[in-house]
Amino acid sequence: MCVHRRLFTMTKKKSSSIQALFDLCKQTFTPSATHPPSSQAIQKLSSFLDTIGPADVGLGDDSKEDERGHGPFGISSLIRVDRWAQPITYIGVHEGETFTMCIFCFPTSAVIPLHNHPGMTVLSKVLYGSLHVKAYDWVEPARIQKSRETNHSTVRLAKLAVDKVLTAPSTSILYPRSGGNVHCFTAITPCAVLDILAPPYNESAGRRCDYFRDYPRSTFSVEEDENTNDEEYAWLAEIDAPDIYMRSGTYTGPHIET
Repeated sequence: MCVHRRLFTMTKKKSSSIQALFDLCKQTFTPSATHPPSSQAIQKLSSFLDTIGPADVGLGDDSKEDERGHGPFGISSLIRVDRWAQPITYIGVHEGETFTMCIFCFPTSAVIPLHNHPGMTVLSKVLYGSLHVKAYDWVEPARIQKSRETNHSTVRLAKLAVDKVLTAPSTSILYPRSGGNVHCFTAITPCAVLDILAPPYNESAGRRCDYFRDYPRSTFSVEEDENTNDEEYAWLAEIDAPDIYMRSGTYTGPHIET
């Protein structure tokens, strides 16, 4: 096969992969839907997301990088500072009314603090590298207490849903009320995550991103329940939006026909 034909074939394959993912998202998250997609539809989307790799969205596999936190974009536009101060890069792939596709590129030790996805389903694919995920779901019915021990007026009880390291090519799903809707990411190595958020954040529609701090269950008094383990629960207090060192990147993957 000649070089030009091989390059055309590779480009066509990449384009069809990310285009097919977009088309499946469009089919799954329809504007006229009166109910959230079925679990079968979400699992089908997750299975297809499993097949997407860094090259499909225009990224190299930087899992073997030297961990200075420069990510796939080099350091030409960055001040040469300690790796812990490198920014997270946000890359918008598609932003629409029913879903958003985006990529987060993390340098080592970068953190997106504990935050929520109200009324949203989120699929996350680790494209390269590894990161630690800690996630909670609210205990229902809501258990809220006034807080005198902290600077927060109230705290709400949540149950730990996820506390593990995800390594490429892992895919995870969180739902509006399960799967770890309130979560934080900490990069163990340089890594990239492709997120699909449906529906996207929209403050006027009640989907605002709020941030939290977690406290051990034993921090505040609670009715004793011999069937619960303190380590499985925490009190979450809403906090002001923290400063996150983040910059915008440019999507360089195949064009998507919307």
